[in-house]
Amino acid sequence: MSKTVLTPLTQVLNDGILTRTELKAFMRRSNGPALRNLAAWVVLLCSTTALIYVTKNTLWFWPMMFVQGIIIVHHFSLQHECVHYTAFKTRWLNNLIGNICGVIIILPHQYFRYEHCDHHTYTQVPGQDPELIELPKSITEYLAYLSAVPYWRVKFGSIFRNAAGIFNDAERSFIPSDVRPSLVWEARTYLLVYCLIGVSSVLAGWTGALWYWLIPLFLGEPVMRFIRMTEHVGKPAIKSMKENTRTTYVFRPAQFLCWNMNYHAEHHYASSVPFHALPSLHEKLKTVISVEPHGYWGAHVDILEQLLGKRKRADQIRETNE
Repeated sequence: MSKTVLTPLTQVLNDGILTRTELKAFMRRSNGPALRNLAAWVVLLCSTTALIYVTKNTLWFWPMMFVQGIIIVHHFSLQHECVHYTAFKTRWLNNLIGNICGVIIILPHQYFRYEHCDHHTYTQVPGQDPELIELPKSITEYLAYLSAVPYWRVKFGSIFRNAAGIFNDAERSFIPSDVRPSLVWEARTYLLVYCLIGVSSVLAGWTGALWYWLIPLFLGEPVMRFIRMTEHVGKPAIKSMKENTRTTYVFRPAQFLCWNMNYHAEHHYASSVPFHALPSLHEKLKTVISVEPHGYWGAHVDILEQLLGKRKRADQIRETNE
């Protein structure tokens, strides 16, 4: 007789760490928290945009574009919540805001949904997790990833390839054949939007899209690469959710920007729990998950110590756990 394998969430429910009543309450969705966050988000973005405008022709111009870029790349966090349909209770709001975020950070929304679904299904499984970021083998590889150059190479290659109706082997593994035509049109629509913005800007002699959006986006993306590494990099490439995902304690402003995705292990345990309930879920699960108490920097210290040989590399743990 085969042994029944419990999911991590079922295990904590069975162990009494979390009750089904509590989980049901945590999973309750609402438009209010996201709308309030979004209103504050728009105010913040307008403020940094204004600061870019007033600092033009000063030494503060490029630093302010970098600050703007940090906010812009964090649209990924909001889009991520929309992909799970947990940002808003109203389904069409998730699709609308998710696509707006996708256009801003050049990440087609429906494509991301399918990619991210497999990330949750096969977290940290080499060859199956489409979002797997491997532990670098050297400082050179580490810095190359943080530069965001490899990221943009993949993303631009993907959107242009998909617009031409071409999907590589990895994409075919997580995108069902019957939805590929819709993803072709999604990629084409995104490219059309960018063309319209570009042509309109040229005809109007307006360079604002460069200074307030594109340049900040590229300046800020290394920050997002720095943050994304803290979620799974340096954790074992095994299926145990208790071991393969890292929750990171960060300051409140960072929590606001990342829509509480620093509670990443909790999110993987129960991905249907909205962002605003993750801190409460953390209080229930903090004894059974991997927690980095020293923030993003602490996670990178762990990563760097592994690639420098100061401690055992997490990707070597895989063979002893399979």
